[in-house]
Amino acid sequence: MKNKILKPIMFVGTCSDAGKSVINAAFCRIFKQDGYSPAPFKAQNMSLNSFSTPEGGEMGRAQVVQAEACGIKPHTDMNPVLLKPTSDKGSQVILNGRPIGNMSARDYFGMKQQKEDLFKEAQAAFERLKSRYNPIVLEGAGSISEVNLRDRDITNMRMAMYAQADTYLVADIDRGGVFASVYGSIALLRPEEKKLIKGILINKFRGDVSLFDEGRKIIQELTGIPVVGIIPYFQNIKIEEEDSVVLETKNNTYQNGKINVAIILLKRMSNFTDFDVLEMDSRFNAYYTNNVEEIEKADIILLPGTKNTLADLQSIRANGAADAIVRAYKNGKKVIGICGGYQMMGARLEDPEGIEGNLKAVPGLGLLPQVTTIEQEKVTKQSHFAFLQEMKGKQPVLSCKGYEIHMGKTETIGDAPARPVALLEDGRLDGYYLNDHCWGSYLHGILDNPEVLDSLAAGFDTAKASSSFDYARFKEEQYDKLADWVRSHTDLDYIYRIAGTTEAD
Repeated sequence: MKNKILKPIMFVGTCSDAGKSVINAAFCRIFKQDGYSPAPFKAQNMSLNSFSTPEGGEMGRAQVVQAEACGIKPHTDMNPVLLKPTSDKGSQVILNGRPIGNMSARDYFGMKQQKEDLFKEAQAAFERLKSRYNPIVLEGAGSISEVNLRDRDITNMRMAMYAQADTYLVADIDRGGVFASVYGSIALLRPEEKKLIKGILINKFRGDVSLFDEGRKIIQELTGIPVVGIIPYFQNIKIEEEDSVVLETKNNTYQNGKINVAIILLKRMSNFTDFDVLEMDSRFNAYYTNNVEEIEKADIILLPGTKNTLADLQSIRANGAADAIVRAYKNGKKVIGICGGYQMMGARLEDPEGIEGNLKAVPGLGLLPQVTTIEQEKVTKQSHFAFLQEMKGKQPVLSCKGYEIHMGKTETIGDAPARPVALLEDGRLDGYYLNDHCWGSYLHGILDNPEVLDSLAAGFDTAKASSSFDYARFKEEQYDKLADWVRSHTDLDYIYRIAGTTEAD
């Protein structure tokens, strides 16, 4: 039987948060629906939201979402280089799923040979994916017009050139200036780069799309490139986003009639996608805050992960949030920590080697009888686990899923007994369960499990906490809705025709 082979397709942007990741996910699902076997690829990602693959590697969550849309397991080849900011000027560099050290932005972008080596690694990862999937759906990063970084770029047009990808420019019309951003982005490209731009997608359009007919013509006259889609702004399709800028648009206040969950806003917060499920489950009202009054009003306080646990703990202590969390627990509220947030809940945190920074030790919130030591070794691992089974006296059933990404070791102090939150499939115990109102775990994605969500809702008004929520099924429905939305507002016939399908055995 012969199969059609599509050229690689790439989505680049006029700016950050133009919607490239979501558009990429849409096309991943569209190609899957149309009988292809797509896979996502982003050569270099910068994000504090990451994921542990089945093999134990670390990669950006945007490509995990796109892999889910493709219906395949995520692999570090889909994001070979990941930068995780540790400060305003530096990042941890993850290569092929493993940390290779911390580097300042000046060093990272200034060392040409190192960038060449990373680009070769990205090329090799792309080729491995290309040998197994079709088409490869690539994503750029930020703007394609950062001409000062052009020669050191490994993500945008240089990768498009290597892959010879049909490249589509995504522009965010919602923020204004769409004509200037589109025209300028294309005008600043080299001739050989501009040849790869096959079309323009106008994203986040509000109102009657037909009102932009003249705008569509003007853009094509200015650039010589057709507008192949105008994607209306949507709010009823829920797709995980990894850029922290989206936190500014999320709900940030108490709401009557719901189980209110205050997620503590940290400067170096990581994996805030752990809490996306709370926005989808109608029982909860989740909001991000470091405001003392908003914290104390909540029914549940969640402490998220962070790339700099000691410094972020000092910050919430300085702004009064730490004391508000402790008072909330004493007043009968639930307080739960995940990863770095779990570490904060102990009696003390220590960083003797200065891995996170200059702070060698800080007192914790004192909610759990534990001490955490930051260590060089990074744990990245997926696990099936039994949630709270050990405390319930039941035969453990490994029905839940989650993943670890941390560089700390947490141990109980004094004569405190081991009270794990989870029994992992490799026999390890995770977390500490003080009581139904206070526990912590290293497991990211723990809330995605219905059993854990139901435990979170337990003890509240039954009218609020009436039914379980299947997040995995919900996400599948959202990918299909997204694909249908983008399909109906895009000239797919043009995109397939330009893809230059060939017949191959």
